[in-house]
Amino acid sequence: MDVKTLHGGERVASVRGPFPRTPRCPMSLTIRPRRTALYMPGSNARALEKARSLPTDTLLLDLEDAVAPESKDLARRQVCEAVAARHFGKREVVIRINGLNTPWGQDDLAAAASANPNAILVPKIDDPDEVQLASALLAQNGAAAHVGVWVMIETPLAIFNVRNIAGAGGRLQCLVMGTNDLVKEMNGLHTPGREGLLAALSLSVLAGRAYGLCVLDGVYNDIQDTQGFAASWAQGPAIGFDGKTVIHPSQLETCNAAFAPSEAEVNSARKILAAFDLPENKGKGAISLDGRMVELLHADIARRVVALAEAIEAAQSA
Repeated sequence: MDVKTLHGGERVASVRGPFPRTPRCPMSLTIRPRRTALYMPGSNARALEKARSLPTDTLLLDLEDAVAPESKDLARRQVCEAVAARHFGKREVVIRINGLNTPWGQDDLAAAASANPNAILVPKIDDPDEVQLASALLAQNGAAAHVGVWVMIETPLAIFNVRNIAGAGGRLQCLVMGTNDLVKEMNGLHTPGREGLLAALSLSVLAGRAYGLCVLDGVYNDIQDTQGFAASWAQGPAIGFDGKTVIHPSQLETCNAAFAPSEAEVNSARKILAAFDLPENKGKGAISLDGRMVELLHADIARRVVALAEAIEAAQSA
């Protein structure tokens, strides 16, 4: 066990590896839809009020990038008061704190722990020690057991360490791609096909899948460019992301649809499951359905499609 010194001189325990070589938990069919995760600036009281009525699965209430240094204390107070008062209804609520080595990070985490969100989102994570540190600090600050840790994957070092970051365990629930910071750190360019990011995006999804974590795609910056946004959200499901972070309410409807199974996909999935449930197909590893071979792996995919569709329907009717 090592001791880390954070900003302000506080010393806290952190645990170094070895980290798990096998998945932290199996992929679960208990699914919480995270098709869209909308960033909202914590210093903007009108934005926080508007967030109460927006059709997003997850709200990312931001104390970091969207907030100027002179407004950090105000944002923390406004966000934590709103979260503690349960102003956001059925939506999943995540507070993005400032980095733990900044002047605001420790106070953000302590206030968030008391406000009782679904999770905190920690930026600029480079290694698994920092993930475990966030989990330890939440416990030290009395956070309820359900309060999770989400982490931003937004630096070159994080990409090279993403397998161990994903396997850090503790309260870790989700990896969130910080594509703007990645492009900046790579001295790269934002291109329609995101060619420079594809390796990093795929590695992060693979790491998340290996350890049973949710993985969210990065934002699309040009709110007016609907064609470019369409290409971006279409790419996300193909890579394997569970959903996408967005920066404007106008992006929600199309993105929600992109990460939800279509009616045809749900009907096909139900048909596959029904076929495998037939007495004559019990115990078979592969069957013939509508002139094509269907294997058990297709049944596993079908179960997830149906579970996601049912979870979305349940969330919308709640």
